[in-house]
Amino acid sequence: LTPELPLLSEESRALPWPVRSSWRTYWLVDPLDGTKEFVKRNGEFTVNIALIHDHEAVLGVVHVPVSGVTYLAARGAGAHKILAGGEKQPISVRTPAATPLRVVGSRSHPSPGLAAYLDKLGDVEMVAMGSSLKFCLVAEGEADIYPRLGPTSEWDTAAAQAVVECAGGRVLTGDGKALAYNCKDDILNPYFIVTGDTAKIWPPLN
Repeated sequence: LTPELPLLSEESRALPWPVRSSWRTYWLVDPLDGTKEFVKRNGEFTVNIALIHDHEAVLGVVHVPVSGVTYLAARGAGAHKILAGGEKQPISVRTPAATPLRVVGSRSHPSPGLAAYLDKLGDVEMVAMGSSLKFCLVAEGEADIYPRLGPTSEWDTAAAQAVVECAGGRVLTGDGKALAYNCKDDILNPYFIVTGDTAKIWPPLN
């Protein structure tokens, strides 16, 4: 549909930085996010498609093959959840955040730094989830924060970041800036937090 736009995915990771550095607009795709969830057959894996423009995720699609649910978002058009039967529901983050805070974390990738960060949050309720569905729980108001203190790649996060931001939330790195794309020669993300209540002052990652 858009042959003029380049595409970057896990399968094309070998594309050199001098080629990618000139891209202003491109597709960023992860055909299987949540490999461990796929192997475990727990249904918590997704297909992620994002459109990146000037280092920002401006459109995102997160599809859940097992349930048939799709999360869809575009800058200026909001965020929606499309059920398996085709019903389209607008989604938004929860504000203010709940008490206790509902924190979503990785089901298959525990992080040593997560426990220390949870101590900063105080009273919390933990929810385990796989793949980009952790972002989506924040986007639809089912969780308040997702702290990620472990490795991720840009194709793991872009589509779901668009969903969160279009639903009213934020995805912030340790320096308080929005997670950005195609800014350097590698495709690894820094640590980040996904938050719903943007008025709340969240503890720093470091």
